[in-house]
Amino acid sequence: MNKDEIHNLVKEQQSNICQIVAIKDNKIVYSDTWNEFKSTDNVHIASVTKSIISLLIGIAIDKGMIESVNQKVLDFFPNYKIKRGEKTIQEITLYNLLTMTAPYKFKSEPWSKVCMSDDWTKADLDLLGGKSGITGEFKYTSLGIHILSSIITKVSQMTTLEFANQYLFKPLDIEARKSYTVKDKEGHIDFVTSKLPKENGWFCDPDGIATAGFGLCLSAIDLAKIGQMCLNKGKYSNKQIVSEKWIKQSTTPYVKCDEKFAFMQYGYLWWIIDDKKKIYSAIGDSGNVIYVNSDKNIVISVTSTFKPLVFDRVDFIQKYIEPNILKCSED
Repeated sequence: MNKDEIHNLVKEQQSNICQIVAIKDNKIVYSDTWNEFKSTDNVHIASVTKSIISLLIGIAIDKGMIESVNQKVLDFFPNYKIKRGEKTIQEITLYNLLTMTAPYKFKSEPWSKVCMSDDWTKADLDLLGGKSGITGEFKYTSLGIHILSSIITKVSQMTTLEFANQYLFKPLDIEARKSYTVKDKEGHIDFVTSKLPKENGWFCDPDGIATAGFGLCLSAIDLAKIGQMCLNKGKYSNKQIVSEKWIKQSTTPYVKCDEKFAFMQYGYLWWIIDDKKKIYSAIGDSGNVIYVNSDKNIVISVTSTFKPLVFDRVDFIQKYIEPNILKCSED
């Protein structure tokens, strides 16, 4: 397939895609846009944000701000008042948050309860723990891991936004992000569902703490830079941004997921597509993706506007984009 054929196929079969960028051997070999988006426009990348938070936790560990993933969560919140009878939250570690094996007291995420509260971090801590203990069960959450962003803020004495701008985005030549806040539930819903290009921002809670489970807005070229840095074992333009050790640890599978998550494996807020071939991805709602194939030295990034129940984006990349990008570069 040539570039025009891929463009039309995306338009017909994946109608909410805005941008795709593909890199092979450190060189951009394919780039295209749809839905009147420019290549530099920002898109809400949804849960791809989680993988960025993973990188920031790694940087904080590299800098000695955090001892290790085995630190207890409550070590960072010494003034938190534990509820009477609670015996689980005391043992929960960063590892549990990063691997989605932390236990919570809810069956489905209480979005209104947390997002309408004045203190999202306390609201999330109140949901953490429970009577069942730490079972190692995979429990995917976008709200609970907001605690990780609060931890970055505490240990760095900077907002997560400032920390990311200084230690991740600036070294990658990604323009600094700005804080984005809303006043009510309607504003929150509009942020998530609007199909227009986004501001150069990152959704923040009332305390100015950047959301960890969603909310970051970037372009596909920005995502491709992040993916390429990961592929290069934490290096970009010959500068070590994240340690090679953290890249390896965070893309190592720790949990095997069930059919609901296509039997994928999970690392530290990264999805492991094929451990043997070292293929892993950051995956967000609506089909936002950073796809890294270490075996073939390929990075593919996709941004998309809001569309519920998009579960086939990685399959689409592997079937149509990955096999054809070199052909496109020759057109």
